[in-house]
Amino acid sequence: MTALDTAPTFHETTLTAGELTLRPLNQSDADEVAEACQDPETMRWLPIPRPYTLANAEWFIGTFAPELRESGAGIVFAIHVAGRLAGVVDLKHVNWAYKVAEVGYWVAPWARGRGVASRASRALAEWAICAHGFERVELYAATGNVASQRAAGKAGFVREGVARNAGYVHDGRVDLVLFSLVPDDLQRPDLKPQMS
Repeated sequence: MTALDTAPTFHETTLTAGELTLRPLNQSDADEVAEACQDPETMRWLPIPRPYTLANAEWFIGTFAPELRESGAGIVFAIHVAGRLAGVVDLKHVNWAYKVAEVGYWVAPWARGRGVASRASRALAEWAICAHGFERVELYAATGNVASQRAAGKAGFVREGVARNAGYVHDGRVDLVLFSLVPDDLQRPDLKPQMS
């Protein structure tokens, strides 16, 4: 077996962004994940199971997240603020050959409006670019999800356009606004994160 025969993977790690800590999920997070994912606004924009149960959270934490990381297809982080789960951010749809990935997130209701999504997505995108050599990190938000679009802009992602009929939520197909962050963007002062 040569180095070319093995797919690259991510190692478990912890990142910080101000008072945010991005760390691997563990089973002690299951109750908070289950509670946050039962939120109507979260369910509106993510095609997660309805109802979202503790068993769903345990599978996400114990099976999905480790398999994603070990396969090299992505990595999932818990977002912690002051010792409390504020949400989840992940790198997914990873293409190691093209050095392209997508960042996604959800934020618990109590933590919304505090810049959590912006800071977490920016930290993860910078880590992918600087630590792993990614050339492009994408972020998609439904055209109706104004809060997620605002978070992408505040994180310094550049809006590129609309991918028609590209997303799926429980209510059906949705158009998605495409944002991206590339290495050159990290040097541009006009694209620095606008954190509040």
